[in-house]
Amino acid sequence: MKPTLPRRQFLRQSTLLSAGAALAPALLWGRAPTADKVRIGLIGTGLRGQNHLELLLRRADVVVASLCDVDAGMLQTAQAMVANAKKPQPQVFTGSPTAYQSLLQAKNLDAVVIATPWEWHTPMILDALEAGIKYVGTEVVLGITLEDHWQVVHAAEKHKAQVMMLENVCYRRDVMAILNMVRQGVLGEMVHLQGGYQHDLRGVKFNDGKTPYDSGAEFGEKGYSEAKWRTHHSVHRNGDLYPTHGIGPLANLINLNRGNRMVALCAFGSKSRGLHQYVVQKGGAEHPNAKVTFKLGDVVTTQIRCAGGETILLQHDTNLPRPYSLGFRVQGTKGIWMDVNKSIYVEGQSKSHQWEEAKTWLEKYDHPLWKKYGSDAQGAGHGGMDFFVLHAFIESVKRGVPTPQDVYDAAAWSAITPLSEVSIETGNATVDFPDFTSGQWMYRKNDFALDDSY
Repeated sequence: MKPTLPRRQFLRQSTLLSAGAALAPALLWGRAPTADKVRIGLIGTGLRGQNHLELLLRRADVVVASLCDVDAGMLQTAQAMVANAKKPQPQVFTGSPTAYQSLLQAKNLDAVVIATPWEWHTPMILDALEAGIKYVGTEVVLGITLEDHWQVVHAAEKHKAQVMMLENVCYRRDVMAILNMVRQGVLGEMVHLQGGYQHDLRGVKFNDGKTPYDSGAEFGEKGYSEAKWRTHHSVHRNGDLYPTHGIGPLANLINLNRGNRMVALCAFGSKSRGLHQYVVQKGGAEHPNAKVTFKLGDVVTTQIRCAGGETILLQHDTNLPRPYSLGFRVQGTKGIWMDVNKSIYVEGQSKSHQWEEAKTWLEKYDHPLWKKYGSDAQGAGHGGMDFFVLHAFIESVKRGVPTPQDVYDAAAWSAITPLSEVSIETGNATVDFPDFTSGQWMYRKNDFALDDSY
């Protein structure tokens, strides 16, 4: 489905500060702590929406008040999940691509969770804020164009609302242990970081929507098709289309938007061969899809410079045969961690010039959040990460406080996509990174997961 709003000018760049100074984080919420139950509206009941629904139904402090989707089959599955959980059936909104607007006008919600195709995120967020919803949780990414990101930031400021992108990898157990180590100085001062989305999605992009596929991810995800909306982005766009899994955890390590920020970006896209080759292998040279030209480079590499002097390298790699990996590398003045080989080196403690298995270190510095909620996260998607990101969102709503990942984080992490597209389109030019905080990054504190509260 496509949004009813006109497509925004793709190459429009905006590095100007917002018209008014950004509001301090403490002013971006205008809601008293609620009673003991949070009323949630879920927009999008596909596979990702069902993941969220399952976790919401587990909670005694949540009422799933409404569901919305244009797919009758997915809605029926969601309703069956509610029935199996022995919870009251939510109000259902369907019948047109804009049915979600009726859900937002129902005036009985504390928050909404959006789990729809990428191009719908911005219009749905904006409509939710305009309807008076003070807490919006959205799946990645925040928007398509740079203008989308500015619109969401300005709307959140205007309505004093919270927009949290549900970037779950920030809560991955090994990532949080490394965050703990970095904060305790084990790896020294941060110098260079790497991450990305390196995931063979060929079976996803050409799935018929009926045949289950194994995504190949390390957590054994299985599902049906995203091809009806995801594949066209590979046809028409060339850039880092999914940067947040990589940049989110790295942002916490070097205090991006909180004493540090990204200042410049340069991207490169390789030639495109993987998707065409896959089509020919599976359907033959005469298959209609074999005539499609795919714009997305098989490997897109993005380099970022930060105000603090750190460098970041992100890679988007979804069209070639490969095992799943986010490719994290965290390198400081005292040591280095790499997740691909599950290894670490700490100068003065590891054998000289030799990798050692990271497991012992990760167990020693296991984050307090995982120690406290690890059993609650059992069975949750993506190895438990889904529990933590949704838990943080719900607890913020209950307490009437800012979300740990806020609209400025969402905008900065997600804006890597349109910026990388501009860089590639303009001959790999270096582009300035907009400051969505309008200078507030210099004063904001990094309090992400500082304790075990949520």
